[in-house]
Amino acid sequence: MKNLRSVFFVLAVLLLATTTQAQQNAVKANVPFDFAVGDRAYPAGEYTLRPALQDAGVMRLDNTQESLAGFIPSNSCASAVPSKETKLVFHHVGGRYFLYQVWTAGNLTGRQFPKGRAEVEYARNQDKPELVIVAARFSR
Repeated sequence: MKNLRSVFFVLAVLLLATTTQAQQNAVKANVPFDFAVGDRAYPAGEYTLRPALQDAGVMRLDNTQESLAGFIPSNSCASAVPSKETKLVFHHVGGRYFLYQVWTAGNLTGRQFPKGRAEVEYARNQDKPELVIVAARFSR
């Protein structure tokens, strides 16, 4: 029984370490439209998104073509099945795009970004937001 507990403990530690390792990688994507995260607007372009802190609660968003960077609070989100692809998910509402989530392939967890004032206002006056997915890739 004691050996079985040890095996479960080791497996749990390995699983957590693998998940943490995967979430520490940067994600790079070419976003073909202007978008907002929270209350800040960003132009279309190539972006790198990575955890700014060890616990991954704050994400750093960098435009690779300009010296434009932002720090964005995020919350963990989960799915019942692992993500099949690395991707950025946007809400499209009122003719504007808002970064909603980031997922990395093979993970059950992703990061979700809080809505800004503009997105909340558009959502009140429009139908349900349309989800738009932008393919991304791992970056170091």
